[in-house]
Amino acid sequence: MKRILTGILLIMACFTATAQKKEITKTGINFGPLPAIGYNSNLGWHYGVLTDIYWYGDGSKYPEYIWKINVEASWYSKGNSIYHAFFDSKYLIPGVRMSFDVSYFGNKTYNFYGHNGGNALYVNALDQITGEKDKKYSFSEQGQGFYLMKRNILRSMAVFQGKFGQSHWGWVAGLTYLGIKTGHAQNKSLAANDLSLYDLYVKHGLIPQAEAFGGHHLEAKMGVVYDTRDHENNPSKGTNLEVCLYGSPDILNGRSAADRTHYLKLAVHFKQFFTLVPDKLVFGGHLAFQGILAGRTPSYMLQTLQVINFKQLNPEGLGSNTTLRGSLFNRLQGESFAWANLELRWNFARFVLFNQNFILATNPFLDMGMIVKPYTSHTADFSAFAADNTVVNRITGKADNSFAQYVAGDFYKQDKQKLHMGAGLGLHIIMNQNFNVSFEFGKIFFDGNRFGWKNNDGNGLGISVGLNYIF
Repeated sequence: MKRILTGILLIMACFTATAQKKEITKTGINFGPLPAIGYNSNLGWHYGVLTDIYWYGDGSKYPEYIWKINVEASWYSKGNSIYHAFFDSKYLIPGVRMSFDVSYFGNKTYNFYGHNGGNALYVNALDQITGEKDKKYSFSEQGQGFYLMKRNILRSMAVFQGKFGQSHWGWVAGLTYLGIKTGHAQNKSLAANDLSLYDLYVKHGLIPQAEAFGGHHLEAKMGVVYDTRDHENNPSKGTNLEVCLYGSPDILNGRSAADRTHYLKLAVHFKQFFTLVPDKLVFGGHLAFQGILAGRTPSYMLQTLQVINFKQLNPEGLGSNTTLRGSLFNRLQGESFAWANLELRWNFARFVLFNQNFILATNPFLDMGMIVKPYTSHTADFSAFAADNTVVNRITGKADNSFAQYVAGDFYKQDKQKLHMGAGLGLHIIMNQNFNVSFEFGKIFFDGNRFGWKNNDGNGLGISVGLNYIF
């Protein structure tokens, strides 16, 4: 997930640019290295370098590119790192679009808030690395990190797409390798024996021991696509439907038959765009479902989203800037979930600057989502989890078992799942219809919580600086 702040300089330059009635048709190569400087309320300050390189050829395909390369090396102040290389082209092989990705995400302080969203209690006072803000919840002199874990990901991916004749329908097929390593969070403010929710889930089997430290998966996918959009990255009209089956046999981890996590899943994305005012105002809607059809999802892959063409570097959810903006990162983890994003995209300025086409846009949005099938570990010992006084004391701040029943089982029950909703506003600086620097601010106003705990999906304003619209 990229975070960029260089757009501030572009905004300042906009007011000195000369307005143009017609865009320049881009030809040849278009690129420029940029500093990755930004901020995300879940990940912290972001710094590093990145570049998007576009080849437009003779310009006959503009605003589409002939090929695109993206490279990034960057780090976050909360201990995470990104190393990423991506290639995409519709035209190098006639009739076949191909995309390749090799990425490493080093997440030493990855957020883990428990399974099944609003049914897993969230206490804001525990959501910090050190205990200085509230001594009542200080677990040790070194700090705490109660809602943190480690989750490093090595991802290598190849995706191919084609058309069925001259129709708007097409096919997609791909293969992805995922190597995921999980464990106790690592930070200079944390000690190895600091208590975390991840440790408690492993201790009581809510995360199976065989999955406690991650795993390796070779994942295949195939599906169909319908697309009538006038432009992929900044559409003003049209429909896009993606229906994809994907799955993986657990053949790389050497687990026993009882612990293997074979799975087959379905991912559906429906996007619709309407022009309300030509060249000015567009309505965009996105309805999505991702769910298990057979088998069982590894606990460390519950939040991995399946999309055919990435809009974000590492799309994960349900929660935060790729699905439910304003919520805590990966707040809702379940076997199956659905969500929707609705927004108005207002292009309030168009101009040419430095021989580049620019659009300034804002997008008030409404997001919603919920778990439709909870995740349940086959090794969970709910009674021991509830009876663990450490759990009760840390989560509730009480020395009794008044929340024991809640902790023990309620958060795994389907009939307790509710809708989560949030809203906000974004600002986008779009260059040549493809390169989109985004600033988005979201706030959850309904968190699906039935226990009377306030701000169960986060109590602040979610801030994200990155690239692209989320759909």
